[in-house]
Amino acid sequence: MLGEIHAGHWRAGDQVPSENELVRRFGVARMTVNRAIRELAAEGVLTRSQGAGTFVAATKYQSTLVDIKSIADEIRARGHEHEAAVLKLGAVKADAALAAEMEVAVGATLYHSVILHRENGLPIQLEERWVNPAQAPDYLKQDFVHSTPNEYLVRAAPLSRVEYRIEARRPERGTRTRLEMAKDEPCLVLHRRTFSRGVVASVANLYHPAGRYQFSGYF
Repeated sequence: MLGEIHAGHWRAGDQVPSENELVRRFGVARMTVNRAIRELAAEGVLTRSQGAGTFVAATKYQSTLVDIKSIADEIRARGHEHEAAVLKLGAVKADAALAAEMEVAVGATLYHSVILHRENGLPIQLEERWVNPAQAPDYLKQDFVHSTPNEYLVRAAPLSRVEYRIEARRPERGTRTRLEMAKDEPCLVLHRRTFSRGVVASVANLYHPAGRYQFSGYF
């Protein structure tokens, strides 16, 4: 059943064949089919409506909070295609609020990037990041179309500590447009501050459409 969904034969909103039809198609007992449907419904892959049937649920892509993974790796692990568009890449001066978070002097030079990540052509994350040049001196020289900031920073500034928070926000118009979000759809924002060798290496705001993304993790 997952194979049918991943292959695109069953799409979000499509009704799943009846249990009797699935028994004939897969050559298994009805008890097995019923258990599979229950398990997929519990995992959010399918939705069941009494009297109407079983349907393929809208996809919500997951990101783990335990491991700091590249968005590109997460997407490829799902068997999907990652695509990135670099919207901004340059140097900025730290204002008071940013200087406090980056633990640098007001007016200090920081590297700044804004990158839109797509999964199978659909915008899934808008990444805005500020980087300490002392920790990642070659940041502006990277090709972030073919690699991600996370992949470079893991090499240049190995993690020693991570701080993060998640909140739901009403996105600004520009963010909503870039992520192709519905007018009233909330945005899930992961704010993350990473440290390397006891020094702040980067601060990032990662924006996701709440209707097709979720965070998960376990210890």
